Order: sequence, then C-alpha cells, then structure tokens
Amino acid sequence: MINGSADAEESVTGSRTGFDSTNSDGNGNGQDGEIARFLQDVVAEVAHSQRAAIGRNGSSEAFDSERLASLDAVSIIDQTEARRGAELSAPLCRPLPAWKRGLDLLLIVLSAPLWLPVMTLIAIWVGITSPGAVFYRQPRIGFRGRRFMIVKFRTMKVNADTTTHERYLEHLMVADCPMIKLDEQGDPRLIVGGKILRATGLDELPQIFNVLTGEMTLIGPRPCTVREFERFSPPHRERVNAYPGLTGWWQVNGKNQTTFREMIEMDIFYSRNISLSLDLRILVRTFPAIANQVRYSWQRLPRAATRRPSSVRT
Repeated sequence: MINGSADAEESVTGSRTGFDSTNSDGNGNGQDGEIARFLQDVVAEVAHSQRAAIGRNGSSEAFDSERLASLDAVSIIDQTEARRGAELSAPLCRPLPAWKRGLDLLLIVLSAPLWLPVMTLIAIWVGITSPGAVFYRQPRIGFRGRRFMIVKFRTMKVNADTTTHERYLEHLMVADCPMIKLDEQGDPRLIVGGKILRATGLDELPQIFNVLTGEMTLIGPRPCTVREFERFSPPHRERVNAYPGLTGWWQVNGKNQTTFREMIEMDIFYSRNISLSLDLRILVRTFPAIANQVRYSWQRLPRAATRRPSSVRT
C-alpha cells in the first residue's frame, strides 16, 4: 500500500505539471495556473502526510490512493461550486404544519358566506367614495424574511404622503410608549369611512387571499414593512420565525396600547409556542379585542368642547 501512495503522489505531481502547461499562456498571464498549482501543492502535501501516516501505523485504511489520484484542481473547484449551489437552492421556508394549514382552509371556507358579502360592500364603498384603485398592495416581510405583496383595502387617498407615518413608526421603535395610530386623532389622508375600516381591521380582509396562496396564515404576527424590518436588531428578527397572520397573540393582548418592545416579546412568544390550543385561544379572543379597539377609537375621536361663558367681574 505504501507503493500505492507513492504512485498517487507521482500522479498528483504529473497532474500539476499538466496544469502548469495548460493554464499558463504565452504572455505570462498565469493567474489561473498559479491557483491550480497551489491546489495541486496542497493535494501533494496531503499525499505526503498520508504516506507518512501509513508508514507509522501500517494501516491501509488511512489512505485511498485511487481516490487521491483522482483529485485535481478542477475537481476541487467543481465540488466547491456544487456545495455553494446546494446552499443557495436550499428552501428558505418550510411548509406550514398540516393542522395549521387545515385550520386556515376550514375557517375560510366555513366563513365565506360572511366575509364575501362584506368584502363586496367595502369594495363598492371605497370605489364610490374615493377615486382610484380599490385595493392597496405593499411589500411586506414574511416567514424567515421572505418578501411578499400584501393586499389591503385602500383607506387613504391616492398618492397620500407616507413620510410622516414612516417617521412616526421609527419613533415608536425606539420610544417606550404605546403604539397609538396616527389616524386615531383624525388624519386628513384617510378616505371617508377609512378610520372605521382600520379600527375594525376590515381593511385587512383581502389578506385572506394571501392566506390561500400560503404566504400568510390566519393566526400569526402581523407582517412588518421592509423599512421596519431593516431596523430590527438581531433579537427582534426572531419574530419572523412564524408565518405572518391576520390576528395574533399581540392583537388580542393590547395591540396599539402596548409598546414596540412588548409587541416583539409577544410575537416571539407565539413563534416559540405555536400550538392548536394557543391558536384556538387567540381566535376566541379576536372579536372581543376588535370590539375593544373600536370602542377605544371612538372614545378618542376629537369632540368640540362646549364652554360656558365666564362671568365678568365689574
């Protein structure tokens, strides 16, 4: 076997000579040849070390001469590229649990007689009260950071400026204060009836189609915007380990009355504890949470204060 190792080393040396002649051109541009020679030197060094190991241990298992003889710079590069290709083609997203996907489809089918007429009426209302598209599409961040286009009913006027909203969101991410929506005090960018659509979450109904396509689920963290995700710290990004949903643990535990830090903590809690029992608890608490949100928004509506004229002292 020691002789076999010597033959393998000679084969490697011969292969290195072949690469020298093949990869060096007449103009002295031999960068590729130098890389090949370097790789061949590495292989030759391995052969030499294995030969020494065989001499010390007397074991033929320490070295496979035929396998080493077949190794050259080209095969090493090919294997490296193959590994890289396998890594890049690995799926970023695993399928939803079967029970969760089944629950989504079952609830959507059973509730279709309710949400289909409601969606139709809202679409007609948006089309009548505000010129422009009925639906609004926006890129969001889904499971494991994958982007997808979310679908909502348009509740703002066409070409409304969103700079103020983006700056306000950035402020909420660093400030330890409740995440009250800007439109709760009256927002001139909203269409007629837009405030009530947002307060009840009815503007989110078209995301049922995102659920049907598998980009979302009925129960999960709300999908964040791309700009918001870019400002997440590494611990915050754990919230995308769960599929985004229409309702979730944060939505039924305070929602806009909680801070950004509390929202992240609740979303991470859900991503670590996904179960059928937890999803059913969230479903049961969703409609009372919506009712509380509507009542809270109504209480915050600006009202004209009536003042009695003060008496004038003489």
